[in-house]
Amino acid sequence: MTSARRVRGLLGALLACAVVAAPAMLAAAPQATAQQQAGTTLRVGLLQGIDSLNPFLASLQSSTEIGRLMYDFLTSYKAEDNSPGEGLAKEWSASPDKLTWTFTLRDNAKWSDDTPITAKDVAFTYNLMMKDPVAATANGSFVTNFETVTASPDGKQVVIKTKTPQATMLALDVPVVPEHVWSKVGAGLKDYTNEQQPVVSSGPFTLLEHKAEQYVKLKANKSYWRGAPKIDELHFVYFKNSDAAVQALRKGEIDLVNRLTAAQYQALQNENGVKLNKANGRRFSELVLNPGAATKDGAPIGDGHPALKDVKVRQAIAKAIDPKQLVERVLQGFGQVGGGFIPPVYPDFHLTPEAAGSAFDPAAANAALDAAGYPKGANNIRAGADGKPLTFRLFARNDRPNDITSAEYVKRWLADIGVGVELQTISANQMNERTTGGQYDIAFSGWGTNPDPDFILSLHTCDQRPGADGKGGTTDSFLCDPEYDRLYKAQLGEFDRAKRGELVKQMQKVAVDRAASVILYYENAMEAYRSDKFAAFTTQPSEGGVIREQNGMWGYYSATPVGASGDTGSGDNTGLIIGIVIAVVVVGGIAVLLIARRRKASADDRE
Repeated sequence: MTSARRVRGLLGALLACAVVAAPAMLAAAPQATAQQQAGTTLRVGLLQGIDSLNPFLASLQSSTEIGRLMYDFLTSYKAEDNSPGEGLAKEWSASPDKLTWTFTLRDNAKWSDDTPITAKDVAFTYNLMMKDPVAATANGSFVTNFETVTASPDGKQVVIKTKTPQATMLALDVPVVPEHVWSKVGAGLKDYTNEQQPVVSSGPFTLLEHKAEQYVKLKANKSYWRGAPKIDELHFVYFKNSDAAVQALRKGEIDLVNRLTAAQYQALQNENGVKLNKANGRRFSELVLNPGAATKDGAPIGDGHPALKDVKVRQAIAKAIDPKQLVERVLQGFGQVGGGFIPPVYPDFHLTPEAAGSAFDPAAANAALDAAGYPKGANNIRAGADGKPLTFRLFARNDRPNDITSAEYVKRWLADIGVGVELQTISANQMNERTTGGQYDIAFSGWGTNPDPDFILSLHTCDQRPGADGKGGTTDSFLCDPEYDRLYKAQLGEFDRAKRGELVKQMQKVAVDRAASVILYYENAMEAYRSDKFAAFTTQPSEGGVIREQNGMWGYYSATPVGASGDTGSGDNTGLIIGIVIAVVVVGGIAVLLIARRRKASADDRE
């Protein structure tokens, strides 16, 4: 038999097999589709309570993460590299003097109640924050420099005029809310929970139900302008500690968990049906030292120890703490030693520990306290001129194992310099209440940072201290320093990235010197998910990035159940059926039958 005849014979046999096999394969496809139509839910372990689902008030990471899923911003951070990308605005331009910015909104975005999203919604949101101190509580620093915000009559463009040039105009992390809903809230904003159904939002998910300290349930927004998510519901399930969340993951009761400790991460490495992700962390962990909490008008609040008003005492405490040991012994090497507020994942703005000058030096700490007039007593605890012992309350969250373990080291280190510590472990919500109200001496804290550093930097300005009613600002440590504020204003108007980076580093150096906070470390973000239930998540950034706690919603939005189509942003599963094609190719003179699944272009492909 000739070669050609052998090929034709093999081809005929393969085609015959295909005719037999294809009906069975096509018959199986509708079953997969029907199973997915029954509903797919991604269940996520939540280790922190929700302070508010009102985007004007939410400050806890758990709350703002859910807020990013419910409300789009004017612009976004791209998944691949955190660079500015389209959000509700599809394009923008700035005047030559950088004082006027014009944003053109997209035509295909709608609120979840099917009302079109317009520039009037954006203008309403920003103007409310500019006029109402309560609305400025969470994100007011973004609009402080705004002169006016107006919408064009046709609702297609919003024009923002600033008092001085503002380098953060493509990084306005402000959830835009629907005017036709929030204009009715009025004076009740500070008590508005934003949980009354139906909650009207614009993001890839909408709120179904929230039960405090139990769960938050969201459902997919099928009319989302980027395309519907591939899951039907997203549930955040509350756990009191990470050990309980890890056990639930092992049992298949939840599908995704983060903030693993080193021991938990290592224990899951050989777990069947579980995949791990270790990413560069974008969070800093710190100790905040109460420098004398006050409102923005200077009125004292809280119950901080009076000795901590003395910067020499705070500086001595900073010298007595060894972040390197914490990274080695508590994090077991899964992190980096702290320098400034901005972690090394953003190198242009990162202040290294060496540049910060925050070396571990207990001898210098002891000498400084001796010179400052805090002698040691008979029990080796120092006292001030008023005779009050230097014994401080140290608050740690009971759902953060690393904080609790670190607290024991801190307690021993401070004892070495004659400072007493009374350790108290409390819930996340209790910690939030204490730190925002100035009701602490020393407390563990930490923040996630954005690609643009402005928000984190603003948390340490005088203006971010609260008003007399406790609203109107979000401060990290109640720091109020004229030199820091001067540098903050300078960096805000600097558009040259290298020059701005130097200003940002100078600011962080000032903050380190004032010692209202001690940056301990930057933890690696360690996550785990059920790979037998979910095939893929988009990380941000694409290299070394995180699934959870992103600068956007990409991780949840892209969640792909096992067996689902690989199309991110497609609202249907027809690709499982229409993507099956039969093709015959000749490779090396041999006919080969291919059964391929065609992949459609998706919203992510265009990002």
